[in-house]
Amino acid sequence: MPKLKFPMMAVCLATFAIGSTASAQEVRLLAFEGYADDAWRVPFEEASGCKVAVSYVGGVDEMFAKMAGSDGTDFDLVSIDTSLYPRYAEAGLLQAFDDQKLSNLNNLLPAFQEVAAVQDGEKRLGIPIAWGSQGLIYDADELSDAPTSWGAMWDPENAQRVIALDDSNNNIVMAALYLGFDDPFDLTDEQMVQVRDKLIDLKGNLLSYYAGFEDGVAVWESGAATMMLSMGEPQLGQLRERGYNAVYSIPKEGAVGWLDTWALSAGAGDLDCAHAWADYSLRPEVGEVLNSKYGYGPTTMEAEGLDYADNLVWLKPVEDMDARVRLWNEVKAATK
Repeated sequence: MPKLKFPMMAVCLATFAIGSTASAQEVRLLAFEGYADDAWRVPFEEASGCKVAVSYVGGVDEMFAKMAGSDGTDFDLVSIDTSLYPRYAEAGLLQAFDDQKLSNLNNLLPAFQEVAAVQDGEKRLGIPIAWGSQGLIYDADELSDAPTSWGAMWDPENAQRVIALDDSNNNIVMAALYLGFDDPFDLTDEQMVQVRDKLIDLKGNLLSYYAGFEDGVAVWESGAATMMLSMGEPQLGQLRERGYNAVYSIPKEGAVGWLDTWALSAGAGDLDCAHAWADYSLRPEVGEVLNSKYGYGPTTMEAEGLDYADNLVWLKPVEDMDARVRLWNEVKAATK
């Protein structure tokens, strides 16, 4: 099992639920692709009597905006990574799980039994479901040399052949890693300026930004892309299914590593169905599909094909997320 280490953080939550318009016997999910596959959604609905309504998002910023827009009342569960708990908690968007309603917790591998980032004392704030990375994907048939550094994205030879996920924090972390900064999650004002300028420079090579797994693959297919800052492992399989000789790489500077969880919305309407879904997600058959179909590292079984956990820079809370969002908007608005 790879050595998975997640940062500790102090989180204070309001643990009361607020009003919701959810219908009876329904769980409303706000999630990334792969977390509500029919392979287990259908048997869950049949076994529990709870209907599943899923809203998919293409990025972290979009997900937070959707939750904040209704104070969480539009959703029961949200799939956030461990670094985001302080941001959601400070906005009053979360409440704690009731362990008495979670019979499958023992299915978690030891590395995921006590993840400090999702604990607030005795309260369980999140259920770990999958881990992975945001590596560099490239087309081995189109590149004469396999890229070993994020610097390949800035190489003039790759002009108008690069695409990147439209996401503030992950782009900033990637650029900070490439620039060699010690802590990409705690940048000084001067380092922020350097990151901003570096990301603006990258626009000269960018074919496009994209939002979401499928969108990234569609943009790749519609243009001349041969390299991307990926959203994660699922895009490798999607590109290979379409006939590309795609390779997934963790550059020498490292890449973002993440641990996604189910978090319980403060505005959850059907707490029983929400707990039932989170608990069902910890069944072995769910982990098997997450790994074999999507390439994720499940939290209930050893991860087939993911042998690079020690080369990842695991997400943790940043110095000022609002400042990072503003910086990213500056980058996107800049002309190059």
